[in-house]
Amino acid sequence: MRAQGEGERPPAIASSLPARYFEDVYRANADPWDFASSPYEAAKYEATLASLPRDRYTNAFEIGCSIGVLTERLAPRCDRLLAVDVVPGVLAQARQRCARFPQVRFAEMSVPATFPGEQFDLIVLSEIGYYWSATDLATAKQSIANALTPAGHLVLVHWTPFVHDYPLTGDQVHEAFLRQDARSPLSHLNGRREERYRLDVLERRKECNVGNVP
Repeated sequence: MRAQGEGERPPAIASSLPARYFEDVYRANADPWDFASSPYEAAKYEATLASLPRDRYTNAFEIGCSIGVLTERLAPRCDRLLAVDVVPGVLAQARQRCARFPQVRFAEMSVPATFPGEQFDLIVLSEIGYYWSATDLATAKQSIANALTPAGHLVLVHWTPFVHDYPLTGDQVHEAFLRQDARSPLSHLNGRREERYRLDVLERRKECNVGNVP
């Protein structure tokens, strides 16, 4: 997801964007970022799916599913898939789009304030992390690491140009997850950078106790 304007100076917003921000955006346009029609988005979804290290996952979690376009593409590769968003209206669209996939569950949820009490072997964070404050991003990183099964995968995909009303940039989000030391529970498997987005895949280390993620 992206907002309606871009700038050049680094962001300095202390708080995560509230749910009402997205409610207002979707009230004005049912698909404000052209997820369902943009060739750019379609190519990014293909790259996301191609990056998955496994053909199939037992229990997956998509944070910020919007109207369910990526959810629909992920579903055939998941035995179970939980997709969440903060806007009830978009969840209705997503449910309709994915109605033929009984393994997909949708829930209204504001991550990281709320996080499911499940273990996942795949978590997808696509075009969401830059909406969070640095503090909330750190909380999300901890929750994600705790929720991943050993050898589970985290896929990060984010727009990289600066947007003036976002607390963070896509690069800041990815670098926060890639910042590692010997105690880090996540290891970097691969990544790619395109003109307007970057994609990174991380794996939960089998031998690492999560504790407090650095």
